[in-house]
Amino acid sequence: MSRVCQITGKKVMAGNNVSHAKNRTKRKFYPNLQTKKFYIPEEDKWITLKVSANALRTINKKGISAVLTEAKANGNTLI
Repeated sequence: MSRVCQITGKKVMAGNNVSHAKNRTKRKFYPNLQTKKFYIPEEDKWITLKVSANALRTINKKGISAVLTEAKANGNTLI
């Protein structure tokens, strides 16, 4: 599976390594992804999601049910 957050949609970004002499070489910035299991009490089941650290904070704040319905409403097809 690719390195994409299933809630926020964060993915790999491209950029440059810049040396002291201003030489630029291409590099990648990877999102901070974690594989976590979440329990959904409404459906009485566990789901495994690959989420960013930012998405984990959102889930802790709003709750998994609200975040999933919001992601589906925004057209997120990764879930």
